[in-house]
Amino acid sequence: MAVNSKESAMRRVAATSLAGTSIEWYDFFIYGTAAALVFPKVFFPEDLPPLVALIAAFGTFAVGFIARPIGGAIFGHYGDLFGRKTALVTALLMMGVATTMVGFLPTYSTIGIAAPLLLTLLRFVQGLAVGGQWGGAMLLVTENAPPDKRGFYGAFAQAGAPLGLVLANVAFLVVGGSLSDEAFISWGWRIPFILSIALIALSLYVQLSLEDTPAFRALQEIQAERTEHDHEGDHAVNAPVKRSPILEVIRLQPREIVLAAGAFLAVQATFYILVVFVVAYGTNSAGLGLSRDMMLTVVLIASLVQIPVLFLAASYSDRHGRRGIYMLGAILGGCWAFAFFPLIDTGEFVWVLLAACGGQIFVGLMYGPQAALLTELFSTRVRYSGASLGYQLGAIFGGAFAPIIATALWSEFGTVYISLYIAFVSVLTLVSVLLLSETSGSELEHA
Repeated sequence: MAVNSKESAMRRVAATSLAGTSIEWYDFFIYGTAAALVFPKVFFPEDLPPLVALIAAFGTFAVGFIARPIGGAIFGHYGDLFGRKTALVTALLMMGVATTMVGFLPTYSTIGIAAPLLLTLLRFVQGLAVGGQWGGAMLLVTENAPPDKRGFYGAFAQAGAPLGLVLANVAFLVVGGSLSDEAFISWGWRIPFILSIALIALSLYVQLSLEDTPAFRALQEIQAERTEHDHEGDHAVNAPVKRSPILEVIRLQPREIVLAAGAFLAVQATFYILVVFVVAYGTNSAGLGLSRDMMLTVVLIASLVQIPVLFLAASYSDRHGRRGIYMLGAILGGCWAFAFFPLIDTGEFVWVLLAACGGQIFVGLMYGPQAALLTELFSTRVRYSGASLGYQLGAIFGGAFAPIIATALWSEFGTVYISLYIAFVSVLTLVSVLLLSETSGSELEHA
Protein backbone atom coordinates (compact mmCIF):
# COMPACT_ATOMS: atom_id res chain seq x y z
CA MET A 1 0.00 0.00 0.00
CA ALA A 2 2.84 2.38 0.89
CA VAL A 3 4.57 1.64 -2.40
CA ASN A 4 1.35 2.30 -4.34
CA SER A 5 0.83 5.51 -2.41
CA LYS A 6 4.38 6.62 -3.19
CA GLU A 7 3.96 5.80 -6.88
CA SER A 8 0.65 7.66 -6.95
CA ALA A 9 2.27 10.72 -5.37
CA MET A 10 5.12 10.53 -7.90
CA ARG A 11 2.65 10.40 -10.78
CA ARG A 12 0.84 13.45 -9.39
CA VAL A 13 4.13 15.37 -9.15
CA ALA A 14 5.04 14.33 -12.70
CA ALA A 15 1.63 15.37 -14.06
CA THR A 16 1.84 18.71 -12.27
CA SER A 17 5.33 19.32 -13.64
CA LEU A 18 4.16 18.45 -17.15
CA ALA A 19 1.16 20.78 -16.86
CA GLY A 20 3.26 23.62 -15.47
CA THR A 21 5.99 23.40 -18.06
CA SER A 22 3.49 22.93 -20.90
CA ILE A 23 1.59 26.12 -20.11
CA GLU A 24 4.80 28.02 -19.32
CA TRP A 25 6.35 27.00 -22.63
CA TYR A 26 3.05 27.69 -24.40
CA ASP A 27 3.39 31.26 -23.17
CA PHE A 28 7.00 31.46 -24.29
CA PHE A 29 6.32 29.90 -27.72
CA ILE A 30 3.24 31.86 -28.73
CA TYR A 31 5.58 34.84 -28.71
CA GLY A 32 7.90 33.08 -31.19
CA THR A 33 5.02 32.17 -33.48
CA ALA A 34 3.64 35.71 -33.31
CA ALA A 35 7.13 37.11 -33.97
CA ALA A 36 7.25 35.12 -37.20
CA LEU A 37 3.66 35.84 -38.33
CA VAL A 38 2.28 39.01 -36.73
CA PHE A 39 4.70 41.26 -34.84
CA PRO A 40 6.60 42.55 -37.92
CA LYS A 41 3.27 43.98 -39.13
CA VAL A 42 1.77 45.37 -35.91
CA PHE A 43 4.67 46.48 -33.69
CA PHE A 44 7.02 48.06 -36.26
CA PRO A 45 6.69 50.80 -38.90
CA GLU A 46 4.92 49.79 -42.10
CA ASP A 47 7.70 51.18 -44.31
CA LEU A 48 10.30 48.70 -43.03
CA PRO A 49 11.31 46.08 -45.63
CA PRO A 50 9.78 42.67 -44.71
CA LEU A 51 13.12 40.98 -43.90
CA VAL A 52 14.24 43.94 -41.78
CA ALA A 53 10.95 43.90 -39.85
CA LEU A 54 11.30 40.14 -39.39
CA ILE A 55 14.83 40.49 -37.99
CA ALA A 56 13.59 43.27 -35.69
CA ALA A 57 10.77 41.03 -34.42
CA PHE A 58 13.21 38.18 -33.89
CA GLY A 59 15.37 40.66 -31.98
CA THR A 60 12.61 41.15 -29.42
CA PHE A 61 12.24 37.35 -29.38
CA ALA A 62 15.94 37.07 -28.50
CA VAL A 63 15.51 39.40 -25.51
CA GLY A 64 13.65 36.62 -23.73
CA PHE A 65 16.70 34.41 -24.01
CA ILE A 66 19.03 37.12 -22.76
CA ALA A 67 16.85 37.35 -19.65
CA ARG A 68 16.83 33.58 -19.08
CA PRO A 69 20.28 33.25 -17.42
CA ILE A 70 19.40 36.23 -15.21
CA GLY A 71 16.16 34.53 -14.24
CA GLY A 72 18.03 31.27 -13.69
CA ALA A 73 20.48 33.03 -11.35
CA ILE A 74 17.78 34.87 -9.38
CA PHE A 75 15.37 31.96 -9.04
CA GLY A 76 18.22 29.50 -8.56
CA HIS A 77 19.43 31.56 -5.60
CA TYR A 78 16.02 31.55 -3.93
CA GLY A 79 15.22 28.00 -4.97
CA ASP A 80 18.39 26.70 -3.29
CA LEU A 81 17.86 28.78 -0.16
CA PHE A 82 14.08 28.69 0.32
CA GLY A 83 12.80 25.74 -1.68
CA ARG A 84 12.03 24.55 -5.19
CA LYS A 85 8.27 25.04 -4.85
CA THR A 86 8.38 28.69 -3.77
CA ALA A 87 10.64 29.66 -6.67
CA LEU A 88 8.55 27.67 -9.16
CA VAL A 89 5.26 29.26 -8.08
CA THR A 90 6.73 32.77 -8.37
CA ALA A 91 8.05 32.03 -11.86
CA LEU A 92 4.69 30.65 -13.01
CA LEU A 93 2.85 33.72 -11.74
CA MET A 94 5.34 36.06 -13.41
CA MET A 95 4.98 34.31 -16.76
CA GLY A 96 1.19 34.24 -16.62
CA VAL A 97 0.94 37.97 -15.91
CA ALA A 98 3.53 39.04 -18.51
CA THR A 99 2.05 36.95 -21.33
CA THR A 100 -1.50 38.08 -20.62
CA MET A 101 -0.33 41.69 -20.76
CA VAL A 102 1.16 41.15 -24.25
CA GLY A 103 -2.38 40.27 -25.33
CA PHE A 104 -3.57 43.74 -24.30
CA LEU A 105 -0.59 45.71 -25.63
CA PRO A 106 -1.34 48.64 -28.01
CA THR A 107 0.26 48.46 -31.47
CA TYR A 108 2.75 50.73 -33.22
CA SER A 109 -0.04 52.58 -35.03
CA THR A 110 -1.56 53.47 -31.65
CA ILE A 111 1.38 54.44 -29.43
CA GLY A 112 4.34 54.51 -31.81
CA ILE A 113 7.81 53.54 -30.61
CA ALA A 114 6.47 52.76 -27.14
CA ALA A 115 4.81 49.62 -28.57
CA PRO A 116 7.99 47.67 -29.45
CA LEU A 117 9.65 48.98 -26.28
CA LEU A 118 6.84 47.66 -24.06
CA LEU A 119 6.79 44.44 -26.07
CA THR A 120 10.51 44.01 -25.44
CA LEU A 121 10.05 44.68 -21.72
CA LEU A 122 7.33 42.04 -21.40
CA ARG A 123 9.46 39.59 -23.38
CA PHE A 124 12.28 40.24 -20.90
CA VAL A 125 9.91 39.38 -18.02
CA GLN A 126 8.92 36.22 -19.88
CA GLY A 127 12.59 35.30 -20.10
CA LEU A 128 13.15 35.88 -16.39
CA ALA A 129 10.17 33.63 -15.62
CA VAL A 130 11.13 30.75 -17.90
CA GLY A 131 14.70 31.03 -16.63
CA GLY A 132 13.44 30.22 -13.14
CA GLN A 133 10.58 27.91 -14.04
CA TRP A 134 12.57 25.18 -15.76
CA GLY A 135 14.85 24.53 -12.79
CA GLY A 136 11.93 24.37 -10.36
CA ALA A 137 9.76 22.08 -12.48
CA MET A 138 12.69 19.85 -13.39
CA LEU A 139 13.87 19.43 -9.80
CA LEU A 140 10.32 18.88 -8.61
CA VAL A 141 10.28 15.58 -10.53
CA THR A 142 13.93 14.50 -10.58
CA GLU A 143 14.54 15.03 -6.84
CA ASN A 144 11.36 13.09 -6.08
CA ALA A 145 12.08 10.23 -8.50
CA PRO A 146 13.89 6.97 -7.63
CA PRO A 147 17.45 6.85 -9.03
CA ASP A 148 16.63 4.15 -11.59
CA LYS A 149 13.73 6.19 -13.04
CA ARG A 150 15.12 9.70 -12.77
CA GLY A 151 15.53 10.04 -16.52
CA PHE A 152 12.00 8.83 -17.23
CA TYR A 153 10.35 11.15 -14.72
CA GLY A 154 12.62 14.03 -15.68
CA ALA A 155 11.23 13.70 -19.21
CA PHE A 156 7.86 14.92 -17.92
CA ALA A 157 9.43 18.34 -17.32
CA GLN A 158 11.13 18.18 -20.72
CA ALA A 159 7.97 17.14 -22.57
CA GLY A 160 6.40 20.44 -21.55
CA ALA A 161 8.45 22.20 -24.25
CA PRO A 162 7.12 20.33 -27.31
CA LEU A 163 3.66 20.04 -25.77
CA GLY A 164 3.62 23.78 -25.08
CA LEU A 165 4.65 24.37 -28.68
CA VAL A 166 1.79 22.14 -29.85
CA LEU A 167 -0.66 24.12 -27.73
CA ALA A 168 0.72 27.39 -29.11
CA ASN A 169 0.35 26.27 -32.71
CA VAL A 170 -3.12 24.82 -32.09
CA ALA A 171 -4.15 28.16 -30.60
CA PHE A 172 -2.93 30.07 -33.66
CA LEU A 173 -4.40 27.52 -36.08
CA VAL A 174 -7.82 27.65 -34.42
CA VAL A 175 -7.88 31.43 -34.13
CA GLY A 176 -6.43 31.96 -37.60
CA GLY A 177 -8.80 29.43 -39.15
CA SER A 178 -11.81 31.07 -37.53
CA LEU A 179 -11.03 34.60 -38.67
CA SER A 180 -10.15 36.44 -41.83
CA ASP A 181 -6.51 37.43 -42.30
CA GLU A 182 -7.44 41.04 -41.57
CA ALA A 183 -9.22 40.17 -38.33
CA PHE A 184 -6.39 37.86 -37.27
CA ILE A 185 -3.77 40.59 -37.76
CA SER A 186 -6.02 43.24 -36.22
CA TRP A 187 -7.04 41.50 -32.98
CA GLY A 188 -7.27 37.71 -33.30
CA TRP A 189 -3.59 37.10 -32.50
CA ARG A 190 -4.23 38.48 -28.99
CA ILE A 191 -6.49 35.57 -27.95
CA PRO A 192 -3.70 32.96 -27.45
CA PHE A 193 -1.86 35.43 -25.19
CA ILE A 194 -4.89 36.23 -23.07
CA LEU A 195 -5.62 32.51 -22.57
CA SER A 196 -2.35 32.19 -20.65
CA ILE A 197 -4.15 33.54 -17.60
CA ALA A 198 -4.71 29.82 -16.84
CA LEU A 199 -1.09 29.70 -15.65
CA ILE A 200 -1.99 31.87 -12.68
CA ALA A 201 -4.56 29.31 -11.53
CA LEU A 202 -2.07 26.47 -11.92
CA SER A 203 0.52 28.28 -9.82
CA LEU A 204 -1.99 28.51 -6.99
CA TYR A 205 -2.62 24.76 -7.25
CA VAL A 206 1.11 24.01 -6.99
CA GLN A 207 1.42 26.28 -3.97
CA LEU A 208 -1.50 24.68 -2.13
CA SER A 209 -1.17 21.00 -3.03
CA LEU A 210 2.51 20.01 -3.38
CA GLU A 211 5.35 19.68 -0.88
CA ASP A 212 8.95 20.51 -1.57
CA THR A 213 11.28 17.73 -2.73
CA PRO A 214 12.80 15.12 -0.36
CA ALA A 215 16.34 16.19 -1.34
CA PHE A 216 15.69 19.80 -0.37
CA ARG A 217 13.90 18.82 2.87
CA ALA A 218 16.84 16.57 3.79
CA LEU A 219 19.23 19.45 3.11
CA GLN A 220 17.18 21.70 5.40
CA GLU A 221 17.35 19.12 8.18
CA ILE A 222 21.13 18.82 7.86
CA GLN A 223 21.54 22.59 7.92
CA ALA A 224 19.21 22.88 10.94
CA GLU A 225 21.30 20.28 12.82
CA ARG A 226 24.50 22.15 12.00
CA THR A 227 22.98 25.45 13.17
CA GLU A 228 21.81 23.84 16.41
CA HIS A 229 25.27 22.32 16.95
CA ASP A 230 26.89 25.73 16.42
CA HIS A 231 24.57 27.29 18.99
CA GLU A 232 25.20 24.52 21.49
CA GLY A 233 28.93 25.03 21.07
CA ASP A 234 28.51 28.78 21.58
CA HIS A 235 30.11 29.43 18.20
CA ALA A 236 27.08 31.07 16.62
CA VAL A 237 28.77 34.47 16.45
CA ASN A 238 31.75 33.04 14.59
CA ALA A 239 29.71 30.76 12.28
CA PRO A 240 30.36 31.50 8.59
CA VAL A 241 27.72 33.43 6.70
CA LYS A 242 25.91 31.24 4.18
CA ARG A 243 27.37 31.94 0.73
CA SER A 244 25.06 32.76 -2.17
CA PRO A 245 24.27 29.48 -3.98
CA ILE A 246 24.91 31.04 -7.40
CA LEU A 247 28.37 32.27 -6.33
CA GLU A 248 29.04 28.95 -4.63
CA VAL A 249 28.28 26.86 -7.71
CA ILE A 250 30.35 29.18 -9.93
CA ARG A 251 33.26 28.76 -7.52
CA LEU A 252 32.95 25.00 -7.02
CA GLN A 253 31.62 23.67 -10.32
CA PRO A 254 32.46 26.09 -13.17
CA ARG A 255 33.47 23.21 -15.47
CA GLU A 256 30.09 21.52 -15.08
CA ILE A 257 28.25 24.79 -15.79
CA VAL A 258 30.21 25.41 -19.00
CA LEU A 259 29.84 21.82 -20.24
CA ALA A 260 26.14 21.74 -19.37
CA ALA A 261 25.69 24.90 -21.45
CA GLY A 262 27.69 23.38 -24.30
CA ALA A 263 25.60 20.22 -24.18
CA PHE A 264 22.49 22.34 -24.73
CA LEU A 265 23.72 24.35 -27.74
CA ALA A 266 22.63 21.94 -30.48
CA VAL A 267 19.26 21.30 -28.81
CA GLN A 268 18.44 25.00 -28.71
CA ALA A 269 19.82 26.11 -32.07
CA THR A 270 18.18 23.25 -33.96
CA PHE A 271 14.89 23.49 -32.09
CA TYR A 272 14.38 27.22 -32.64
CA ILE A 273 15.34 27.02 -36.29
CA LEU A 274 12.77 24.21 -36.61
CA VAL A 275 9.94 26.01 -34.86
CA VAL A 276 10.52 29.74 -35.43
CA PHE A 277 12.75 30.41 -38.43
CA VAL A 278 11.16 27.68 -40.57
CA VAL A 279 7.69 29.19 -40.12
CA ALA A 280 8.99 32.55 -41.32
CA TYR A 281 11.03 30.98 -44.14
CA GLY A 282 8.10 28.91 -45.34
CA THR A 283 5.47 31.66 -45.25
CA ASN A 284 7.54 34.73 -46.19
CA SER A 285 7.13 36.05 -49.71
CA ALA A 286 10.93 36.18 -49.97
CA GLY A 287 11.04 32.49 -49.03
CA LEU A 288 8.77 29.70 -50.21
CA GLY A 289 5.44 31.49 -49.96
CA LEU A 290 3.68 28.50 -48.39
CA SER A 291 0.50 28.87 -46.38
CA ARG A 292 0.60 29.82 -42.71
CA ASP A 293 -1.67 26.91 -41.77
CA MET A 294 0.56 24.40 -43.55
CA MET A 295 3.70 25.53 -41.74
CA LEU A 296 1.99 25.66 -38.35
CA THR A 297 0.61 22.16 -38.95
CA VAL A 298 4.07 20.87 -39.83
CA VAL A 299 5.55 22.34 -36.65
CA LEU A 300 2.65 20.93 -34.61
CA ILE A 301 2.95 17.36 -35.93
CA ALA A 302 6.75 17.33 -35.66
CA SER A 303 6.52 18.53 -32.06
CA LEU A 304 4.06 15.74 -31.25
CA VAL A 305 6.49 13.24 -32.76
CA GLN A 306 9.23 14.49 -30.43
CA ILE A 307 7.24 13.70 -27.25
CA PRO A 308 7.44 9.86 -27.30
CA VAL A 309 11.06 10.12 -28.41
CA LEU A 310 11.80 12.18 -25.28
CA PHE A 311 10.46 9.46 -23.01
CA LEU A 312 12.12 6.62 -24.91
CA ALA A 313 15.50 8.37 -24.85
CA ALA A 314 15.14 9.26 -21.17
CA SER A 315 14.16 5.69 -20.23
CA TYR A 316 17.06 4.33 -22.28
CA SER A 317 19.40 6.65 -20.38
CA ASP A 318 18.20 5.15 -17.07
CA ARG A 319 19.35 1.71 -18.21
CA HIS A 320 22.37 2.47 -20.40
CA GLY A 321 23.65 5.92 -19.40
CA ARG A 322 22.90 9.53 -20.33
CA ARG A 323 25.89 10.31 -22.53
CA GLY A 324 25.58 7.72 -25.30
CA ILE A 325 22.04 8.54 -26.38
CA TYR A 326 22.73 12.27 -26.03
CA MET A 327 25.79 12.09 -28.30
CA LEU A 328 23.88 9.99 -30.83
CA GLY A 329 21.29 12.78 -31.07
CA ALA A 330 24.01 15.39 -31.65
CA ILE A 331 25.65 13.34 -34.42
CA LEU A 332 22.42 12.52 -36.24
CA GLY A 333 21.10 16.07 -35.85
CA GLY A 334 24.26 17.54 -37.33
CA CYS A 335 24.04 15.21 -40.33
CA TRP A 336 20.31 15.75 -40.83
CA ALA A 337 20.89 19.50 -41.17
CA PHE A 338 22.17 18.93 -44.71
CA ALA A 339 19.03 17.07 -45.77
CA PHE A 340 16.69 19.47 -44.01
CA PHE A 341 16.51 22.44 -46.37
CA PRO A 342 16.50 20.43 -49.62
CA LEU A 343 13.41 18.67 -48.26
CA ILE A 344 11.83 21.97 -47.13
CA ASP A 345 12.53 23.60 -50.48
CA THR A 346 10.36 21.07 -52.33
CA GLY A 347 7.35 22.92 -50.90
CA GLU A 348 5.51 19.59 -50.71
CA PHE A 349 3.74 18.92 -47.41
CA VAL A 350 5.03 15.35 -47.02
CA TRP A 351 8.69 16.28 -47.53
CA VAL A 352 8.46 19.42 -45.42
CA LEU A 353 6.91 17.32 -42.64
CA LEU A 354 9.64 14.67 -42.97
CA ALA A 355 12.32 17.35 -42.65
CA ALA A 356 10.76 18.77 -39.48
CA CYS A 357 10.04 15.35 -37.91
CA GLY A 358 13.60 14.16 -38.47
CA GLY A 359 14.96 17.27 -36.79
CA GLN A 360 12.63 16.97 -33.80
CA ILE A 361 13.42 13.27 -33.32
CA PHE A 362 17.15 13.98 -33.06
CA VAL A 363 16.51 16.92 -30.73
CA GLY A 364 14.42 14.56 -28.57
CA LEU A 365 17.31 12.11 -28.22
CA MET A 366 19.26 14.90 -26.52
CA TYR A 367 16.51 16.74 -24.69
CA GLY A 368 14.93 13.66 -23.09
CA PRO A 369 17.84 12.69 -20.77
CA GLN A 370 18.88 16.27 -20.11
CA ALA A 371 16.85 16.90 -16.94
CA ALA A 372 18.36 13.88 -15.19
CA LEU A 373 21.85 14.68 -16.49
CA LEU A 374 21.82 18.23 -15.13
CA THR A 375 20.23 17.17 -11.84
CA GLU A 376 23.01 14.64 -11.24
CA LEU A 377 25.82 17.06 -12.12
CA PHE A 378 25.28 19.36 -9.12
CA SER A 379 25.01 18.92 -5.34
CA THR A 380 21.67 19.62 -3.66
CA ARG A 381 22.62 22.92 -2.01
CA VAL A 382 23.51 24.51 -5.37
CA ARG A 383 21.54 22.29 -7.77
CA TYR A 384 18.81 24.78 -8.70
CA SER A 385 21.44 27.46 -9.40
CA GLY A 386 23.89 25.21 -11.23
CA ALA A 387 21.38 23.39 -13.42
CA SER A 388 19.48 26.60 -14.26
CA LEU A 389 22.63 28.52 -15.09
CA GLY A 390 24.01 25.79 -17.37
CA TYR A 391 20.65 25.33 -19.08
CA GLN A 392 19.98 29.04 -19.59
CA LEU A 393 23.50 29.90 -20.78
CA GLY A 394 23.08 27.16 -23.38
CA ALA A 395 19.72 28.69 -24.27
CA ILE A 396 21.08 32.19 -24.83
CA PHE A 397 24.06 31.10 -26.94
CA GLY A 398 22.18 28.32 -28.72
CA GLY A 399 18.60 29.53 -29.03
CA ALA A 400 18.41 33.29 -28.59
CA PHE A 401 20.14 34.25 -31.79
CA ALA A 402 19.43 31.14 -33.87
CA PRO A 403 16.47 32.65 -35.78
CA ILE A 404 18.41 35.91 -36.34
CA ILE A 405 21.55 34.08 -37.46
CA ALA A 406 19.51 31.80 -39.70
CA THR A 407 17.69 34.77 -41.27
CA ALA A 408 20.96 36.64 -41.85
CA LEU A 409 22.68 33.58 -43.35
CA TRP A 410 19.70 32.89 -45.58
CA SER A 411 19.53 36.47 -46.90
CA GLU A 412 23.30 36.70 -47.56
CA PHE A 413 24.48 33.21 -48.47
CA GLY A 414 21.57 30.78 -48.79
CA THR A 415 20.25 27.96 -46.63
CA VAL A 416 23.31 25.69 -46.95
CA TYR A 417 25.11 27.97 -44.50
CA ILE A 418 22.29 27.45 -41.99
CA SER A 419 22.98 23.72 -42.27
CA LEU A 420 26.67 24.36 -41.62
CA TYR A 421 25.71 26.43 -38.57
CA ILE A 422 23.59 23.58 -37.16
CA ALA A 423 26.41 21.10 -37.81
CA PHE A 424 28.90 23.37 -36.03
CA VAL A 425 26.84 23.68 -32.83
CA SER A 426 26.19 19.92 -32.97
CA VAL A 427 29.95 19.31 -32.85
CA LEU A 428 30.25 21.67 -29.87
CA THR A 429 27.51 19.72 -28.08
CA LEU A 430 29.13 16.39 -28.89
CA VAL A 431 32.46 17.52 -27.44
CA SER A 432 30.79 18.94 -24.32
CA VAL A 433 28.97 15.69 -23.55
CA LEU A 434 32.14 13.68 -24.20
CA LEU A 435 33.91 15.72 -21.53
CA LEU A 436 31.17 15.14 -18.93
CA SER A 437 31.22 12.17 -16.58
CA GLU A 438 28.46 9.57 -16.72
CA THR A 439 25.92 10.30 -13.96
CA SER A 440 23.17 7.71 -14.51
CA GLY A 441 21.89 6.04 -11.32
CA SER A 442 23.93 8.19 -8.95
CA GLU A 443 22.53 9.08 -5.53
CA LEU A 444 21.73 12.73 -5.03
CA GLU A 445 24.06 14.26 -2.43
CA HIS A 446 22.27 16.28 0.23
CA ALA A 447 25.13 18.20 1.86
